[in-house]
Amino acid sequence: MSEGRQVTVMTHSVPEQTDPALRRLIAEAQRVGATLRFDPEETAKHGIRAQPSVEVDADVSDDVALCVVLGGDGTILRALRHYACTRVPVFAVNFGEVGFLATVTQDELDEGIKRALAGEFELLHLPAILVEGEAGPLRAFNDVAAHRKAGDRVAKIAYALDGEEVGSVRCDGLVVATPAGSTGYNLANGGPVMAWGVAGFVVSFIAPHSLTARALVAAPANDLMIHNRSRDALELAIDGHYARDIAPGASLHGRFEDDAGTIAQLPGYSFYERLREKFGLLAH
Repeated sequence: MSEGRQVTVMTHSVPEQTDPALRRLIAEAQRVGATLRFDPEETAKHGIRAQPSVEVDADVSDDVALCVVLGGDGTILRALRHYACTRVPVFAVNFGEVGFLATVTQDELDEGIKRALAGEFELLHLPAILVEGEAGPLRAFNDVAAHRKAGDRVAKIAYALDGEEVGSVRCDGLVVATPAGSTGYNLANGGPVMAWGVAGFVVSFIAPHSLTARALVAAPANDLMIHNRSRDALELAIDGHYARDIAPGASLHGRFEDDAGTIAQLPGYSFYERLREKFGLLAH
């Protein structure tokens, strides 16, 4: 990354945990001549003042070379959603519990910061699930979940692919996951892990009242419809965050969106190595 490049910085909600790393990031940016941009929330959160290589109270611009995240998967997903379809890569240092989407760990902080600002990384393009909504499209890089509200009766949810109903089940909810998100809610539902690079998405039920309800991997071109056949409204969550209700009798349309976001990863670091380290799924 050449001198003068602009870099957005995003951090998670506990500034005390990331302040030391932030100071090292600023020092490296000053050394190489990059400019770090902090929006008003980040500026206030860390008490940052304007100085060489630091721009405070800045708008979160799409006209940057990189987004550096100090946080966990939630913060990384927020960065991916903001920079969806812009080609701005997200380089993340894990300050969360799992950090499946992170580029480096805290133990690799110094080397990771140097590589990030030098542009020494590979680009991995991630798909998303795009859901149509009244307030505009909603985009999930991990998963879309439709589930009953706490205290409500068991839901009845059906889904169809390309107009053909595939399943109608009494359950607690339904999850639609990307390959990157298949190791989350979907995995807890007994759904399959999908390797990054696989084109398609997986649909699984949450606590189905059925012995035959199984997760299904759908093709990328399949058109998805989710139908709420419950008496109560369902909650729609995008990447784990409440988005809106789905009224009784209402339907939700979604589709696979290829190449929606960009993650930076170190050269030679494979999905399977990441899977083994984070989950031990391939351990002997």
